[in-house]
Amino acid sequence: MSQTDLSWSVPVMRSGYAGRGLVYLAVAGLSLWAIWRGGSAQGTGSALQEIESGWGGTTLLVLIALGLLAYMVWRLVDAAWDLEAYGSDGEGTVARLGMVTTGVIHGALGIGALLIAFGTGGSGGGSSVAEGTAAVMAQPFGRWLVGLAGVATIGAGLYYLRKAWKEEYHKHLRANPATLRLNPVLKAGVAAQGVVVTIVGGFLVTAALQADASEAGGLGQTFGWLYGQPFGQVLVVLLCLGLLGFAFFCFVNAAYRIVPKVAGDDVETLGRKLRQKARTAT
Repeated sequence: MSQTDLSWSVPVMRSGYAGRGLVYLAVAGLSLWAIWRGGSAQGTGSALQEIESGWGGTTLLVLIALGLLAYMVWRLVDAAWDLEAYGSDGEGTVARLGMVTTGVIHGALGIGALLIAFGTGGSGGGSSVAEGTAAVMAQPFGRWLVGLAGVATIGAGLYYLRKAWKEEYHKHLRANPATLRLNPVLKAGVAAQGVVVTIVGGFLVTAALQADASEAGGLGQTFGWLYGQPFGQVLVVLLCLGLLGFAFFCFVNAAYRIVPKVAGDDVETLGRKLRQKARTAT
């Protein structure tokens, strides 16, 4: 497939990251508002239901759903044609399989948002992950599959944390004043996502070890687990602030992400620009 043939993927990618950013903005923002009013943080489904009950909620949910479905398409196409040049070696293959997984997950969220928007389903409760886990565990070798999925999810979470620590996201972003000055926000956002994904992977492993699907959960259960720790509310607030950073990270990707097999050679990445600034400072 030629370079010109791949240009259609860029608007799909940008729409996908925008939809993903809206979801994290809603979850973190509504959770912080609930905590401020004496309530508790909420998971993705509950946040989407609250959006639907507000003014213009149905329209916003449809836009979020379309964005999430676009993100699914982008990730599947990205993995199939290696648009970001990860390669086909061991590490590249793992990265591309991870794209497929995250794409399918966000596509499911998009369908759930549509169901909520049109009142045809989508309970929005925190049990959807547990229900899916129970369905898998009912199959032959189901506990092993859930356990392996949990280990893979923990690995993905640790990858996010490493990505934040080493600022590896730089190579995919166009350098400009926004990405240069607000790099700490980007870093905190990626790290927060890593924390969430790692904890969710831990839930899956626990569910497999205990043969109890109710132990599995998503963002809502992550908040609940953190509440049970010392200084739990402080931890939840910090995580919500981090997820606001991740929402910003998604919006920055929507605007400035580079697709290597589409972008020209003259594009300067954030990583290259920061290295140049470091050399100038020394």
